[in-house]
Amino acid sequence: MTAITTEAAAAASGGRFDMVVVGSGFGSAFFLAGILARAPERTRILVLERGGLHDHAWQIENARNSATDHESTYSRASEKPWNFTIGFGGGMNCWFAQTPRMHPNDFRLRSLYGVGEDWPIGYDDLEPHYQTAEEIMAISGDADMGRVLPRSAPFPQPPHRGSAIDRLMKAAQPDHHFIMPTARARIATPTRPACCASLRCQICPADAKFTAQNGLAHVFGDPRVTLVCDARVTRLETSGGLVSAVVFEADGREHRASADLVVLGANAIHAPAILEASGMGGGLTGRGLHETHGVEYEVLLDGLDNFDGSTITTGLNYALADGDFRARHGAALVFFENRWKHGLRREPGRWRQTLPLMVVTEDLPSDESRVLLGDDGEPHVVFPGFSDYARAGIVAVEERLPEILAPLPVEAIRFVFERPTESHLQGTLRMGHDPQTSVIDADMIHHRWRNLVCVGSAAFTTCATANPSLTVAALSLRAAERLHGGLR
Repeated sequence: MTAITTEAAAAASGGRFDMVVVGSGFGSAFFLAGILARAPERTRILVLERGGLHDHAWQIENARNSATDHESTYSRASEKPWNFTIGFGGGMNCWFAQTPRMHPNDFRLRSLYGVGEDWPIGYDDLEPHYQTAEEIMAISGDADMGRVLPRSAPFPQPPHRGSAIDRLMKAAQPDHHFIMPTARARIATPTRPACCASLRCQICPADAKFTAQNGLAHVFGDPRVTLVCDARVTRLETSGGLVSAVVFEADGREHRASADLVVLGANAIHAPAILEASGMGGGLTGRGLHETHGVEYEVLLDGLDNFDGSTITTGLNYALADGDFRARHGAALVFFENRWKHGLRREPGRWRQTLPLMVVTEDLPSDESRVLLGDDGEPHVVFPGFSDYARAGIVAVEERLPEILAPLPVEAIRFVFERPTESHLQGTLRMGHDPQTSVIDADMIHHRWRNLVCVGSAAFTTCATANPSLTVAALSLRAAERLHGGLR
C-alpha cells in the first residue's frame, strides 16, 4: 500500500499550485481521484487538511478517530448536535460504510410532488459515477436492488449474509426488502480484510470498512500531491472574479498558497463559514443545513431469533421510500439491525427474539436553518428544528410498521427514542441552475467564482433518505470528469 505522508506548511507557503483542495473527506478525495486519472504529470496539487493524520493503529489505541474535538470547531444555538470528524479522511473515519444510492425520484421532488426543489441533474446523469464509486470502494450489495435503483453493472462484491428475519422479509417483499449495500468488505480485498461483524464500525477493529487510508492511499501518495495536515483554512482571496489564493494557519503562523483552481471540500458547516470569512457569502450561502430525522424502535418477536447476519446492519426496506404521499410527508427508509442496540431479552430461551429498527425520514431544508460566522471566526449553527414534513413522515411509518412487518411473528413494537443526529450534515451550498435559488451549478462550480468547485454533501439540493456518502463520491467523480480539461 502506498504510504501517505504529510508535509510541513513551509512546503506550501508562498507557492503556486494548479489546484488547492480544502479538506480530505469524501468530496475532496473522490474529486482528487477523478482529476488525477486525467491530469498531466507536471500538475501540482496542494491538499490542506485542518485535522491531523492518524493511522488505524493510533485510532484503535486511542479509541477515537481524531485528536481534534469536532465540537470545539463550531458553536450552536440549539441542543441538536452535528457529528463529523476533523482529521485526514474526514467522514471516511467515522462512517459506518452504509452505501445505498439515492432513489431516482429523490432528484425530482418539485416536479413530481410539488415540494422542495428539483436537483439540476437526475439519477441517470449520476448512475455511471455511482458505479465507479462502488468499484473504488468494493461495495458489497444485493443484485435485487436494481428493481428500485436501476444499475448498469453488478455490485463489485456479493451481499452480506442477511439474518433469518431478512430472509422472511425478502421472500414476502421482493420489491421492497434488500440486503444493505456496504463498503464493509464481504470478501477481503488487497488492502482490507472481510468484515468481522464486531459491531464497532466507527473504528473498525479489522480495518474492513473503506477509508482514505486503506482505499485511496495511492491518491494522496501521488507525487503530484502535497498534503499538509493541521492546516486550518481561514479565508480565500479573490481577484478579477476568480479565487486567487487560499490563506491558512499552521505552525502558529499564517500562510498563503496561490491556485488556478480551488476545491472547497470542507463539511457543510465549515465550508460556508470559510466563504463568509472571505467576503464571498450572501444569498443562500450557509442556508438550508439539514439531515434526515431518525427514530429507533424495538420489535419483540415470537419464536424467531435474530443476529445471525454477517454485518452490523443487514436489511434495508423501501416500502415507504417513494410514492404520491411525498406531497404530504417525507419518505422513509427502515434499517433492520443485526446488533443488540437495546439489549437482549431477559426471558430464558428468547434472548435473540428481538429486532432493533432504525427509521430515517427526509426533511425539507429550511433557509432558517443556517450557518453563520461567529465572532471567534468559527461557524455558528442555527437550527430551528425538523419540519412538520419530516415529523409527519415518522407518524406515517408508525402507522405502517405493522403492515411492513407482517411477514414476521411480531409480539410487540416499541418506540425507543428520537435519534439526536444522523451525522449527515448537508445542504448549505446547494446545487441548482438558478443563482437566485442555489449557490453552485450542476457541475459543482460556484455561480459567481468560476474557478471554485464546491464538493461534499453541502451541495445537496434536498435531503433524500439514503446515507449521503456514496452520492457525495459520485458527484465528485462526475464533477472531476466534466472539469478535467481545466488542468491540461
